Amino acid sequence: MIVRIFSILSLFIATPAVAQNFDHGAWGQLVERHVNASDNGAISTVDYGQFKRERSQLQSYLMALESIDQTTFDSWTTEEQLAFLINAYNAWTVELIIDSYPDVNSIRELGTITTSPWQKKFIPFLGATRSLDEIEHEMIRGSGRYNEPRIHFAVNCASIGCPALINKPFEAATLDEQLESATEAFLTDRTRNRLESDGLAISSIFDWYRDDFEQGWRGADTLEDFLALYADSLDLTATQTENLVDGDIDIGFTDYDWRLNDIKAPAASASSGGFSPIWLIRSFPIPATIAGLVILLIAYGLVRLIRKRRQATAP
Repeated sequence: MIVRIFSILSLFIATPAVAQNFDHGAWGQLVERHVNASDNGAISTVDYGQFKRERSQLQSYLMALESIDQTTFDSWTTEEQLAFLINAYNAWTVELIIDSYPDVNSIRELGTITTSPWQKKFIPFLGATRSLDEIEHEMIRGSGRYNEPRIHFAVNCASIGCPALINKPFEAATLDEQLESATEAFLTDRTRNRLESDGLAISSIFDWYRDDFEQGWRGADTLEDFLALYADSLDLTATQTENLVDGDIDIGFTDYDWRLNDIKAPAASASSGGFSPIWLIRSFPIPATIAGLVILLIAYGLVRLIRKRRQATAP
């Protein structure tokens, strides 16, 4: 009888430990020190040099993330899960960058010859080795658990064109407020989202992930409906908002700036206006390989032609 009572009490004692929020404090301390926000949070730059000097602290946090198993994760609320996934994505992105820093001008330069950096499987997470793409597109967007389009303004791709990396962790208790703040801040940035004479020019994020903004979140069944929810952030008048919803305002998409969101001045070669040869090869391995073989064949043919002409003119 005593043993049975003890067993029941043990269950009650153990249960809170499983449901307890994950502590993101270590990540919070790092981003508070090394992420600089400006323009009311619309823009942020990252001190990757300092992150690299404190890499052991970052890796301790990553190991803590790794220690969580799928059963524990599934026991959490959706807010706890989503905050965990967003923080994990952002922390592992920083780890990917500092592994090559300072010899990196854009995240697109990373990865391997056959995969993009987002497809690279290097993250021990929830019982498997995963990629950044898996965390974002399968676990967050593709799981069917969240239906949360605002995550696109929370996950950070280490680029100037990306929504700001905030200098605090996402937390379950304040997640809705944080996602709303991140969305509003991003939409107030006129370098990426603005009304022009010929229509509304917005970030390419809305082009790439348009479906996510048209799934009924807060009643938004179209991209125009979603944008109308943030008319104030876009500085739209009531008449302009009505025209937008009615489809009377053309929507275009601004170029994406893939330069590293480093606190140091980014290299111009990685901007949306140019391209990095390294990124080109890594992002398009098959076309790049074919192009390389064609160039080699042309070079080989030219060498043979030159040799034949020299032989023909030889005495």
